[in-house]
Parts: sequence; C-alpha cells; structure tokens
Amino acid sequence: MIDSHQHLWNYTEAEFSWLDASLRKSFLADDLEKTLNGTGVTGTIAVQARCSLEENDFLIAQAEQTSLIKGIVGWADLTAEGTEETLDHLAAQPLIKGIREITQGTEDDQFLANDAFHRGVDLLGARGLTYDLLIFENQLEVADAFVTRHPNLPIILDHCAKPSIRHDAFPEDWATGLKKIAKHENLLCKLSGLPTEIRDGSECTAELLRPYFDTVLEAFGPSRIMFGSDWPVSLGVTPYQSWLETITALVSELSKDEQDFIFQKTATVFYQV
Repeated sequence: MIDSHQHLWNYTEAEFSWLDASLRKSFLADDLEKTLNGTGVTGTIAVQARCSLEENDFLIAQAEQTSLIKGIVGWADLTAEGTEETLDHLAAQPLIKGIREITQGTEDDQFLANDAFHRGVDLLGARGLTYDLLIFENQLEVADAFVTRHPNLPIILDHCAKPSIRHDAFPEDWATGLKKIAKHENLLCKLSGLPTEIRDGSECTAELLRPYFDTVLEAFGPSRIMFGSDWPVSLGVTPYQSWLETITALVSELSKDEQDFIFQKTATVFYQV
C-alpha cells in the first residue's frame, strides 16, 4: 500500500506558524515509521511543506533514514532565471519525482495564469518530473485552464481540490468543477486531505465523506485516484489508522483490482516508484 501524500518537518515557529497548536513540533522519519507500523502501508511519497530549495535536501536526508519514502515531491521556483539548471539537478536525484507550488488561495496571475510560471511547468515533462496541483475549490476554473495548457504533463490534483465538507450541505459547484477538470486524461486525483476540510465540526466518517468520494470516483475512475493521508497535518482531525479505515470503508464496494489502483497501482505508475 502506498500513501501518496505525507509531510515531514523540523518545526520552527518562523517557518510553520500556520500549523495548528497540536502540530507545532517536529515530525521526522522515525515518527513516520512509528505511525505506519502495522498499518499495511509499505511506502510513501513525501511532499514539500516549505517553498525553498533546502526543503528538497531536507526530504532527501530524511528518506535516507527510512525505507518507507519511495519518492519526493519537491519544490523549485518555476518562474526564476536558471530554472532549467535547477530542474536538471533535481531530476538527477533518484527520489525526486515531481514538483509542487503552494498555489492554493493565490491570485490567478501569481501562478496559474502566469506565463512565466507556465514556462517553468513546461520544463518538467522532458525531465521526467510530474506536477502536484494544490488549489481550493474556488480555483477549479482557473486550474482547468492551467491543465489545458499542459496536456502532456502528468498532473495530480491534491486533496480533491479541497471541497468544503459539511453534513447538511454539499458543494455542487465543486462537484461540477471537479467533473469538468477530470476530463483532462493527464490529470489524476489524490484521495487525501479531506478531514481538514470538514467545516462544521462533524466527525470524519465514511458516511460523511461518501458523497464526496462518489463524486471523485465518478469524475476520475479508480485508475486515476490514489490514496493519501496528508499526515501529519491530518492529525489535527483524525488519527492515521482511523483515516485509513475510513478510506477502506469508502472503497469496500469496489472490486479488488479497483481497490488496488487506489491503494497502490495508480501512485506506483504516476510517481514511477
């Protein structure tokens, strides 16, 4: 089983002030091993949490301390001069599989509608790198235009575009936008990050998430969905084992082959691990 989305950090107030109080401590390779022991998860993709080149070195160093980390989604300034050389260096690191930028909540012209950013994104495919797309649900329209401009690049939508989750209201605009953007066959979706999008204090259960999962399943199909935890960010809402049990319940009615895609095959192929 592959967890396609987890983080590590060496906590400092200056860099991680955005974290909930309960998460303001370091989470390192040893903590990851302790968390995953006995879960059946045998590999992970470590995803950047800081927008700095030092983050890449930090994650590579952490991966050297555990066999669990099979790949890394790092960071590079895709708008900067010298981006080609930076990406050449990163692509030469066996564990670096892709790049992510923190685009959630940003102005359109900062990244997703920025020509300089698009030129940087265009450099990824030739180097065998993927792109993790991180947005809020109200950015689905501009994200759709972004994906349209990169039809041959493997792109993964993080956290299902972060829908607002409530027990008594369903975000129809999110569902419509998700189904539209899913028409791009080079775009996949991470079934991750949903617990932190619960807005009304409801317990994170399969029953609560069922309509959201069904929407993602209809839009992408099992072969374009991969399981992720967003650990340790998710710990603010649900323990790791509980999240895994919730996902297991959601996919229980699928065939074994379909479940295998979500839990392992999709991530293995996309990230080449």
